[in-house]
Amino acid sequence: MMRTLFEKWKPDFWYLPVHTQGPFKHMFNFRRIWKLTVGLTAGVTLLPLIVITLIDYNVTQTAIESEILLRTARSVSNTKRSISFFLDERKSALDFLVHDNPFESLMDESNLARILKDLQKGFGGGFEDMGVIDAAGLQRAYVGPYNLKGKDYSDQPWFRKVVESGIYISDVFLGFRNVPHLVIAVKYDLPDGAFYVLRSSLDTYRFIMLLSELELSGRGDAFLINTHGIIQTPTRYHGNVLEPFSLSVPKYSERTEVHEIQDAKGDPIIFGYAYIPNTPFILVIAKLKSELMKPWRQTRLRLIGFLIASITVILIVILGVATYLVNNLYATDQKRLMSLHKLEYGSKMASIGRLAAGIAHEINNPLAIINEKAGLIKDLFCYKKEYADDPRLIRTIDSIISSVERCGTITKRLLGFARQSDVMLQRIDVGELIREVLSFTGKEAEYRSIDVTVTVPDEVPPIESDRGKLQQIFLNLVNNSFAAMEDGGRLEISAVMNPAREVVVSVKDDGCGISEADLRRVFEPFFSTKTQKGGTGLGLSITYNLVKEIGGQIDVESEEGVGTCFIVRLPVDAQPEKENPK
Repeated sequence: MMRTLFEKWKPDFWYLPVHTQGPFKHMFNFRRIWKLTVGLTAGVTLLPLIVITLIDYNVTQTAIESEILLRTARSVSNTKRSISFFLDERKSALDFLVHDNPFESLMDESNLARILKDLQKGFGGGFEDMGVIDAAGLQRAYVGPYNLKGKDYSDQPWFRKVVESGIYISDVFLGFRNVPHLVIAVKYDLPDGAFYVLRSSLDTYRFIMLLSELELSGRGDAFLINTHGIIQTPTRYHGNVLEPFSLSVPKYSERTEVHEIQDAKGDPIIFGYAYIPNTPFILVIAKLKSELMKPWRQTRLRLIGFLIASITVILIVILGVATYLVNNLYATDQKRLMSLHKLEYGSKMASIGRLAAGIAHEINNPLAIINEKAGLIKDLFCYKKEYADDPRLIRTIDSIISSVERCGTITKRLLGFARQSDVMLQRIDVGELIREVLSFTGKEAEYRSIDVTVTVPDEVPPIESDRGKLQQIFLNLVNNSFAAMEDGGRLEISAVMNPAREVVVSVKDDGCGISEADLRRVFEPFFSTKTQKGGTGLGLSITYNLVKEIGGQIDVESEEGVGTCFIVRLPVDAQPEKENPK
C-alpha cells in the first residue's frame, strides 16, 4: 500500500537516469539534490526542535521529581513536629506532677484518680492509666482499667532505662495487658536518697489518628517504626503492628531525609524519614513513585504527541517544498535541454536541407540532359520509318522520359522538404500533404508489407498553416507508428472536419500500444520506451511542440497490445502560438 502510494506521488525527476559522466554530473543528479535538500533542511529544522524538547523533557521531569521530594520532606518534617509536640506535652505534664505533688499525695489512689481524670480531660484522652512505682520496681499505687497494683516491673527494660535517664518514653509493646501501648515514666528523687517513678500508659490511637489524617498521594503510607525496625503503628502496604519492617532501618540523621529507593518488589519508592528526638521512634513516609509520576506521564505523552505532530507537519512541508523546488529546477533544465536539442535538431535539419537541395540541383542538371537527349533520340527515330515502326524502341524511349519525369518529381519534393525551415503560412491540402509525406516512407512500407491507407474526404477544406512544420509532424507520427508495428501491420490515416472548424487527422496503427503508466508521459522530453533500440525520446516531444506552435492540439489513445491512435486537431485558419514576451 505504502509502496503504491509512493509510486503514485513520486516526482517526475525520480525516473531520470543518473548521469555518471561529465565534469558537472552532480549538478544534474536531481534525486541527489532532492535528498540533500530534504536532509539538510530537516536536520536544521528538526534538530533544534528535538534538542529543545529533550531539554524541556529532562528539566520538567527533574523539576517534578524535586517537587515530589520537597513535598515529602515537608510532610515528614511537619508530622515529626506534631508527634514530638504530642509526646513532649505529655512528658512535661508528668514531670510537672511529680514536682508539684508530694509522694504521699500521689500514693493516695483517690487523689491519683482525680489527677488522671484531669489529665484525660485536659489532653483529650491518650492517658490510659497512672501508677506510682517504688525503687524496688513494685507498683505501689495504680488507677486504670487493669488490675496492675503490686506488679513487679524491676525486670522490665523500660524501668531500668527510666532509672538510668530520669525520663523515658518507650516504644510500643504488649506488656502484661497484651495490648499495644507505650509508656511515659518520670523518676523523682526523694530527700532520703530513695526515689519513685510516676508512670502512665498511652494508647496508640492518637498516633494512628495523627498519621491517618495525612493526605498523601502516590499510594502514600505514613507510620512509625522503632530503631530495631519493628512497626509501631498500622501501615497500608508495609506490614502489621509489631512486625519487622520489610526494608532496612534508615541510618540516624538529625535532619529529615528523603531518598528514592526500591521496595521488596523492586519498585521505586520515595522514602522519607525522621528520627523523633528523645524517643525510640522513626517516622516513615513512603510513596510509590510510579503513582506520583502518573500526571507527568500524561504530560509526557502530550509532549511526545506534540513533538511527533510537529515533526510530521515539518516533514510534510519540507518534502512538499523540496519536491516543488527540485521539480521546477528539473523542468527548467528539461526546457533548457529541449531548447538545445531543438537548436541542434534545427541545425541538423538545415544542414540536411542544404545537402538535399544541393543533391537535388546536381541531379536535376543530368536529368535535364537525359530528358533532352531522350527526346532528341525519339524525334530522330520518328524521321526514319524503320525505327518509327519499331514499338520496342519507342516504348524504351518513353520509359526513359517517364523515369526522368518521376525523378524530377522526387527531386521537387526533396527540394520542398529542404525548404521547410523557412516559416511561411500558406493554404495546404491536408490529403495531398499526407501523401507527399508517405512518399518518403513508401519503400519501407513496401519492404515490411505494411498496409497504409489514407482517407481524406473531399469536403475537408484546405487549411492555412506552415507546410514544413506539418510535414515534420506527420513524418514523425508515421515513423513512430512504423517503429511500433511488426512487419505486415496496418496504418490508417484519416481526416475529417469537426463543428469547431478544425481538421482532425487520426494516425492509427495496430502496433504494440502504450501502457497506461507510460501514456501520461508520452509527450515528455527524453521519455522513450525504446532507449535500448536507439530511441532518444525527442520525436513525440518535438511533434507536440510543433503542433502547439501552429495553434493545434494533439492527443493520444492507446491500449497495450492493441494499437495506438494519435489525433491532431488543426485549425482551418492560421492560429500560431504566440511567443511569451521576454
